[in-house]
Amino acid sequence: MGENQAAVPGQRSTGSERIPHVPGFAARTATGATDSPKQQGKRLRERVPRSAHKELSLPADRPDAVRAVEESSRDRVPELAPIRVGRMAASPFAFLRGAAGLMAHDLTGSPVTGIAAQICGDAHAANFGLYGDARGGLVIDLNDFDETVVGPWEWDLKRLATSLVLAGREVGASEETCRAAAFDTAGAYRRTMRLLARLPALDAWNAIADEELVSHTDARDLIGTLERVSEKARNNTSARFAAKATETVTPEEGGGRRFVDAPPVLRRVPDTEAAEVAASLGPYLETVSEDRLPLLARYAVHDVAFRVVGTGSVGTRSYVVLLLDHRGEALVLQVKEARPSALLPHLPAVGFTVDDPAHEGRRVVLGQKRMQVVSDILLGWTTVRGRPFQVRQFRNRKGSVDPAALTPDQLDDYGRMTGALLARAHAHSADPRLIAGYCGKNEELDEAITAFAVAYADRTTADHAELVTAVNDGRIAAELGV
Repeated sequence: MGENQAAVPGQRSTGSERIPHVPGFAARTATGATDSPKQQGKRLRERVPRSAHKELSLPADRPDAVRAVEESSRDRVPELAPIRVGRMAASPFAFLRGAAGLMAHDLTGSPVTGIAAQICGDAHAANFGLYGDARGGLVIDLNDFDETVVGPWEWDLKRLATSLVLAGREVGASEETCRAAAFDTAGAYRRTMRLLARLPALDAWNAIADEELVSHTDARDLIGTLERVSEKARNNTSARFAAKATETVTPEEGGGRRFVDAPPVLRRVPDTEAAEVAASLGPYLETVSEDRLPLLARYAVHDVAFRVVGTGSVGTRSYVVLLLDHRGEALVLQVKEARPSALLPHLPAVGFTVDDPAHEGRRVVLGQKRMQVVSDILLGWTTVRGRPFQVRQFRNRKGSVDPAALTPDQLDDYGRMTGALLARAHAHSADPRLIAGYCGKNEELDEAITAFAVAYADRTTADHAELVTAVNDGRIAAELGV
């Protein structure tokens, strides 16, 4: 029997008869099937109307601002808590940045469609930026994944839209401009998801988050700002950081270079602690793609220091490790503690199953790779003193736009760009046809998200005022301006 002959003489088999369904792949469906993901998404509107997303219903057990900050500081480095409080007290936008867990608690009273996606968990406007790819190019994308989990895509979108309202208020934009920024953020998310839903699956998957996105989202007013940030990012390298933060060690002391204390942000650590962090890079190598190992083998570990990071991350244990190649050129790795996502306790309240990750650093790294088109080639994870850590390049040509320093006419452009980036990131784990079917063609969802964003921005402003009052009254310690 020839290879094209059917099992029954005189009868040809169809594709569906020849090849049964293969687990792990989609089931075969007819083109235009009525039960398509798009139709499923549309039907979700019956259970969760798009207009319902404007609702802000705060849970009865909501902690006040001070208690929320104190609870989120638990198990962090105690002496760094005042720095974290001081940074959160700087503005309502800064407070939001440090309060991902509080917002997740508040979102449990809001409706969700039940569509699961790998979400950032902390998708505020300052967590997008530029970074370098393996070939020296710059990519624009989400760049912070400490809180990443599988959860409701709506939570990321609402946090992003709220952050644009707060950033706008901080730069003195009118309420109309702030609302427009939130509205354009949601609209760009919806339109980009619809665009991805129409593309061939491979094209949608590989949609690059780069400068071309500026033209796609009609963000012309941002071009000058992005060019300036890009120029700065190209010089923001490990070698440049090492040149400023290290000193030469004499041959009598072993040669090479070592970090220089710059308290409270950077400090050298005791030899035992430094040795433990350095030793953790051994297990880290087992988590890196094998093709990167010959590259890392060309570097030697020279020094370790503790470095304070971020706003929401202040108080986590974070180290920088200095590596030098045969020419003395530096590569700096960041070994940063990976705490459980602040969203985890709140996901069951909206119907999402929570599985304990095997390793919190692994959760962060895999979440990042699921959301980005291009990720740091040296991402990995390890354990130091029984605590989970993520490992990544430090300053691999990173650059960021400070949303609280944009001009009012740039705010909606930035909202459109970040909304589009968020949609592309979600589409890696959730079928864009399903979310696009729910979001639809009209602006009903955009209007609802905007109403929520304004209401939650007001709530955050009140929370920030409570924290500032507590700082001024001496009820909670704060170190300002650090």
